[in-house]
Amino acid sequence: MINVTDIQVMKPLLASHGFHFSKAKGQNFLIADWVPRQIAEDAGVDRTAGVLEIGPGIGPLTQQLCLRAGKVIACELDERLKPILGLTVGEFDNLEIIWQDVLKTDVKALVAEKFAGLRPMACANLPYYITSPILSALLEAECFDSVTVMVQKEVAQRIAAKPGSADYSAFTIFCNYYAEPEILFDVPAHCFLPQPKVTSAVIHLKVRENRPWDIDDEDIFFRCVKASFAMRRKKLSNGLASGFPELGKEGAAAVIVECGFNASVRGETLDIPDFAKLANAIAKRRAK
Repeated sequence: MINVTDIQVMKPLLASHGFHFSKAKGQNFLIADWVPRQIAEDAGVDRTAGVLEIGPGIGPLTQQLCLRAGKVIACELDERLKPILGLTVGEFDNLEIIWQDVLKTDVKALVAEKFAGLRPMACANLPYYITSPILSALLEAECFDSVTVMVQKEVAQRIAAKPGSADYSAFTIFCNYYAEPEILFDVPAHCFLPQPKVTSAVIHLKVRENRPWDIDDEDIFFRCVKASFAMRRKKLSNGLASGFPELGKEGAAAVIVECGFNASVRGETLDIPDFAKLANAIAKRRAK
C-alpha cells in the first residue's frame, strides 16, 4: 500500500501525472499519516460498516476506511485523480469510486443500493468552501448511523456550540436536530499540502434514532429558527415578526409570552425544545 501521506512519495506521484492543486475545489491533501488513521478509528468503522466517503483526493482516508469497512463508496468530482487513485487504492476489492458531485447525487438511494445489510456511515475530509451544503445533504438524507467529517475548526465549534454562546447559530440547531455532535480532535495546518491558513477539526455526528421533541410542523420549526437568528442582536419578537409577517409585531410578542418566555428574550439563548414550543404555537395560530 502506497503511503500517500509521505510528502516524498506524494510530490513525485502528483508530478508524474501532471496534477496541480485546484483552489476552486478546495484541495488540501493530508501529509500526516496519523490523521486518516485516527479518523477511521474514532468513527467506529469496522466490517459491519458501509462507508460513503466524499472527496477522497489521492486516497489517504480511503485506504484506512477500506482496511476496516465492509464496503466503501468514494464520491469524487475531480476526474484528474482517476489514474492516481488507481495506483493508491486500486488494490481494494471492497471499494467503488463514483465520479460525480455528491450534491447532485440521490444519497439515500445510493446508500440503499450499495450498503444492504451494512451499517451506513459517512466519512470525509470536506473542502472548507462547501462544508455546510454537503453536511446538510448528508444529515437530511436520514440514512446514516453517523457522519464523521474534518472541517474548519470554527465550523466544528459552531456545530457543537451551546445556547447563548457566540458560536451558537441556526446551523448549530440544524445539526443538533438531526444528530448529537462531538468534536474529536484538532488537525493543525501543517498536516496538509498546501497548508491552509486555519486549523481543522474532526467532528463526529451520531445521528439521532428518534428526536425527543414534539414538533407539529418541521418547516415552521426551521423557519422559526432562521427568523430568530436573522436578527441576532435584536429581540426575538423582531425576528419572528419579520419571518412570519402574518403574525405582525403584536402576534409575535403574544406567541413569545404565551410560550412562557420573557418578552425581551433573544433567539440565540433558546434551545431546540424552546424553538419547538414556539413553532407549535405559531402553527396553531396559522391553522385558525
